[in-house]
Amino acid sequence: MKSLSLLTFIAIALVSCQPGSEQKRETTALETIESPSGINASLPYLIKGGDDLLYMSWVEKGDSNWVDLKYSVYQNSEWSTPELIASGNDWFVNWADYPMMSVDNKGNMIAHFLAKSSAGTYSYDVNVVYKPSGGRWSEPVIPHKDGTPTEHGFVTMLPNNDGSFLLTWLDGRNTGGGDHDSHDAHGGGGAMTIRTATLDMEGNLKNEAELDSRVCDCCQTGGTMTSNGPVIVYRDRSEEEMRDMSFVKLINNKWTEPRLVNSDAWKIAGCPVNGPRIASFGNAAASAWFTAAEGIAKVKVAFMDDSGDKFQGPIIVDDSVSVGRVDIVMADNQTAYVSWLDLEGETPLIKFRKVSKDGTMEDAITVAETSASRGSGFPQMEMIDGTVYFAWTDVDQGVISLLLMRLEVLD
Repeated sequence: MKSLSLLTFIAIALVSCQPGSEQKRETTALETIESPSGINASLPYLIKGGDDLLYMSWVEKGDSNWVDLKYSVYQNSEWSTPELIASGNDWFVNWADYPMMSVDNKGNMIAHFLAKSSAGTYSYDVNVVYKPSGGRWSEPVIPHKDGTPTEHGFVTMLPNNDGSFLLTWLDGRNTGGGDHDSHDAHGGGGAMTIRTATLDMEGNLKNEAELDSRVCDCCQTGGTMTSNGPVIVYRDRSEEEMRDMSFVKLINNKWTEPRLVNSDAWKIAGCPVNGPRIASFGNAAASAWFTAAEGIAKVKVAFMDDSGDKFQGPIIVDDSVSVGRVDIVMADNQTAYVSWLDLEGETPLIKFRKVSKDGTMEDAITVAETSASRGSGFPQMEMIDGTVYFAWTDVDQGVISLLLMRLEVLD
């Protein structure tokens, strides 16, 4: 793939072969649009705002470890002028634990980044900034108050109905900290935990709680706000080193006990750096994740059953040579679209597939060729008005740039 210095859009239209036919034929229509990002841009994050517009955040690296976190909104086929969210030269910028943002239906915004808390390689804090509708970005707020020089990250942010935002993050206050040779090898004292709090537009924190006292150290968390309330998914960790997906829900202002999304029984001594994703449509939800139980790499999807208390049996979306790095969106309460990183020979490909709650699937579509290196990050996917947008970092030829692909789904 040719490296690009600009962010590019490509639209692929999926149209039915015949009205009412069960099989669909894919036809492509390409469209390119200039990027809102500057040079040395990476780690894109896509999110559908409460205003039903597409937002993208990303980082741009400068001299002397300086990092800018910026965002832009896509409206009427144009990106807005990029706006600076925050800057710093003491950030922990990581391919898997990247900054994110969230936007509610009132115009309130929130974003986060990670900042070093000591000289240790893996000691950093979650820093959250917020912007009330019509206001300015705030100074950073740290949602965890333990003050330990340990790992805090892998954040999920969801808008509540009252203008506040629900936060969850991995919290290493019990681990004892310390340096690690890589982000895959985590040691220390106690276990990593997942915690939560709520932040309002005046910077007040409330509803702080621990959701699970023992989880995987460095996998992304995921969350979605259903019509019945939030659902949080994450990679759990048992005493026997089974690292499968679990979920919790907030019901009547009380968090449920953790339950498995599915028992894959993946026993692995280290963290695979491959967290789950979840999406919803009304009160329906579906989660996607990667597992390599029994030494077989698989991407799975599970839909929440009608009771909302558990997930149905998993659907195997890919069991070839998957790398994982999944994402998921829902088109309706019966249909999800899943993306993941796959290998065909030595060629890394971003794949995309339609999955239905009844277990039926359409053929996988190759979105683009990419890189399996850490620098390529985690491909992003979002759906708005029947169009699916993709974003990822292009590191071909050693140049970090951005490429977005848009999929138009026409039923």
